[in-house]
Amino acid sequence: MINSQKRFVGLDVHKHYVMVGAVNAYQEMVLPPRKVSLAEFEGWARKHLRPTDEVVLEATTNAWYLHDLLEPLVARVVVCHPPQVKLIAAAVVKTDKKDTMTLAKLLAVGMIPTIWVPPEYVRELRALIHHRQRLISQQTRIKNQLQSLLHRHHLVPPGGKLFGAANRAWWLGLGLTSSEKLRLRQDLILLDQLDPLISEVETEINRLSLAEPWADLTPYLLQLPGIGLITAMTILSAIGEIERFPTAKKLVGYAGLGAKVHSSGLTHRTGGITKQGRKELRRVLIEAAWTAVRYDQHWQEQFEHLAYHIGREKAIVAIARKLLVIIWHVLTAKVADRRAEPQQVARYFITWGRQLRVKTTLGLKASEFARQHLDRLQLGRELERVPYGTVTYCLPPSTTDQT
Repeated sequence: MINSQKRFVGLDVHKHYVMVGAVNAYQEMVLPPRKVSLAEFEGWARKHLRPTDEVVLEATTNAWYLHDLLEPLVARVVVCHPPQVKLIAAAVVKTDKKDTMTLAKLLAVGMIPTIWVPPEYVRELRALIHHRQRLISQQTRIKNQLQSLLHRHHLVPPGGKLFGAANRAWWLGLGLTSSEKLRLRQDLILLDQLDPLISEVETEINRLSLAEPWADLTPYLLQLPGIGLITAMTILSAIGEIERFPTAKKLVGYAGLGAKVHSSGLTHRTGGITKQGRKELRRVLIEAAWTAVRYDQHWQEQFEHLAYHIGREKAIVAIARKLLVIIWHVLTAKVADRRAEPQQVARYFITWGRQLRVKTTLGLKASEFARQHLDRLQLGRELERVPYGTVTYCLPPSTTDQT
């Protein structure tokens, strides 16, 4: 009878150990807090945890590893968002033992603010996107350092790409001190090393765009102005599963693009965006919004109207929010955007096919690849020719029902 009693187990996870404690449904301690090293935790869990237990842990670097380890052993594993567990953060006396028991007690009374546990394929893409961004940040930092060097010495670079191969001899020939030359030479070496690394990561992201479930979702984003392949994959990795968001408003809040609201008594005011949620989603949406207002007439008109009333910075955030609402609709309903122009969308898909080298990888011409995805969106059935730069692509006939 005792062994069948449901226990609510709290885990306070640290770098080298886990503090474990449990209570029952009546908040009575049934497992006093104890420290278990991470190296021994798997064996301890298999020996001491029961199939009826419920376990809670905070989202940390190794939270997904522990979640996957514990899920087959217990009835439920809950991962919570640390800032929202206010009883722990606001505690006057804060120890690992108290944190562990507080988590267990909150779980027992159903007051744990849970977060979504992404499946493995989402984690893989998120990690790849994060790795690419880290490499690009390193690249940007080095370029800024080199440009700062030019500013300090009032040097005017020659034309062409500043960091391109054609200007390399100019960089190395600058009249600098020996230590500055050393730093300059090593910065240029690092730039040369980063370019192929970034290209390799982007090739892998491109490959994943053709793998399920991403292959089924990517066309619905690439049809939209301002969204290229890397941006689309970043958005999809951040969203994970669109079914998690019952309304577009929920997705906007998840991106941190919703307005702050203070409403109490007779006081009601709103402020800027919350900036809570996934940073990379908010960042790429702002970037996509700038591209959309630069090249798409509809979004340019929207932006100019908003900028006149609220300023450019707020206006571009509003455009990003509108784009995200459209993303929610097209992903949820699996439909083409109502403002989608078939010829322009075909160009987007041709670009996608060229990036993926579909002639080699899939045995398809870029025009055939574009037609397949136009048919998926039920767009451009009558479209035959697509101007693309200096050439014109001839699309094969649509295979969708013409009735």
